[in-house]
Amino acid sequence: MIRTQVQIEEEQAKWLKAKSIDRGVSISQLIREALDLYRAHEDRRPEEKRRRAIAAIGRFSSGISDVSERHDEYLTEAFQEGGRNGD
Repeated sequence: MIRTQVQIEEEQAKWLKAKSIDRGVSISQLIREALDLYRAHEDRRPEEKRRRAIAAIGRFSSGISDVSERHDEYLTEAFQEGGRNGD
């Protein structure tokens, strides 16, 4: 592990201390957990979603040539099939 020093607001420090006592873990552990949660949710940011969606364009092929013209029909069929299968 790497030791680091950060400055936080007094209210943040009070909250961390209370939570660490409640959970029986160190303040450092709480901060590590918070960082892990932040990292896990970072991909949910709109610009990251957009980047990933754009990267997927053209990477897959359905083999159907008229999807751009009949997309609503295909979507309706897919939803109806999902309902029949109990999905």
